[in-house]
Amino acid sequence: MAVHFLHQLMEPDVRMIHSKFLGYFDAVARQGSIRKAAAVLNVCSTTVTRKLKDVERDLGVKLLDRTPDGVVLTAAGSIVVEHCRKTLYDFEQLRAVVDDIRSARSGHIQLMVIDSAALGLVPEVLREFSADYPGVTYSVTTGQPDEIVDAVAEGAVDIGLSFSNENHPSIRSIFEKAAPIGAVMRSDHPLAERTELTIGDLENYLLVRSIDGRGHHSLLDEAIAGATASLATKVFTDSLPVAKKTIESGQVIGLYTKLGFRDEIDAGALRYLPVANDFLKSLSVGILISSRRSLSPMEHMLAMQIGKALTRVQLDY
Repeated sequence: MAVHFLHQLMEPDVRMIHSKFLGYFDAVARQGSIRKAAAVLNVCSTTVTRKLKDVERDLGVKLLDRTPDGVVLTAAGSIVVEHCRKTLYDFEQLRAVVDDIRSARSGHIQLMVIDSAALGLVPEVLREFSADYPGVTYSVTTGQPDEIVDAVAEGAVDIGLSFSNENHPSIRSIFEKAAPIGAVMRSDHPLAERTELTIGDLENYLLVRSIDGRGHHSLLDEAIAGATASLATKVFTDSLPVAKKTIESGQVIGLYTKLGFRDEIDAGALRYLPVANDFLKSLSVGILISSRRSLSPMEHMLAMQIGKALTRVQLDY
């Protein structure tokens, strides 16, 4: 009987089962009487009775047994009332979330991002987001990938935007975008007409790269660990504007994603070339959050806005 009923319940008229019936049936179950439930709901008893009979007919099973004192749930009715109560509870939770979003009560959001995202993408997102939610304020700091992971894991920031290839037990990525590291150079550079470079092609040129290239967790160092070529770095910096000016001067080639150089590449002043290295090509940037807590409604909305902005940019060629 139960198996047959559950099979029937898999394909009900969804528009009807998720309607006023939810509240009607919950009230009847609590009151043990259609008449009392109707009084609580401030509707006619015939309205409640008709709705219950409609659902019983569509499901093909009795939900209530009538008694001299009122009504009692059948076995099928016990299953349905749990569905009703869960749905009503979930809807109230949803209403609370929507109310929170509408009134923007969450206040302040802390972000930590790689410098290439701070230069263009994140300010664009915050400008758009602030137009819809003017009551929200922000703290935005930049950091190297390992610093961002640590800050999110420790709860020092709410949202991180960084390379997402490294697993961390206290971090989860809720959005990822392919963002390989390649070579960024002036459009008149001798290598600029190539379609792809190798690590060896860079051996005879000076480079600018992130300051974490001097540490043990450099993505670039990991990529070239087995290469025979020896790369000469002229400038280590944690400032993308400094790197950009150095590249624009023609002194060096930069090793970066396209994220912080989109305007200059689109204008034709700079050129981005992929580097034929499996590790560098596999890199992605992701929206990182703590796996130990849930985002507030405003934090979730902002994270989704960042994700939408990332989908609009092409970073993998």
